[in-house]
Amino acid sequence: MTEFSVPMRVYIEDTDAGGIVYYANYLKFMERARTEYMRSLGYGKVALFDGLQLVVHDLQLKYHKPARLDDEIVVSAKLTGLTKVTFSMSQAVYLGDQLLVEGSVRVACIKADNKRPAAIPKAMFQHLTSQIGV
Repeated sequence: MTEFSVPMRVYIEDTDAGGIVYYANYLKFMERARTEYMRSLGYGKVALFDGLQLVVHDLQLKYHKPARLDDEIVVSAKLTGLTKVTFSMSQAVYLGDQLLVEGSVRVACIKADNKRPAAIPKAMFQHLTSQIGV
């Protein structure tokens, strides 16, 4: 699977008093990239579907350089792993060819009513499997 990417612009509400992107807002950028990636696969409503939800289980980030107000950044998402209940992605934020932030996230499928782990729907699992060549 090749890396999926989406361009974004840094707006004033993304920055802190010093004019650089507030660290937590990189999580929002990455969430948008994951959402657009899933939308590109045909899953437009991935937060809630058929009594199931996809939620972030864990993540790790490493900050290298800051983005600033009005920068045009590119945020990537690449599927790297899959189990019956979770999938993993590597993600990065770039300014041109400069790596600003890199990370990994694991997303879990849970039941909407009781928040317990649930199997990823079969059709989605097969589709995701085809994306990583498992």
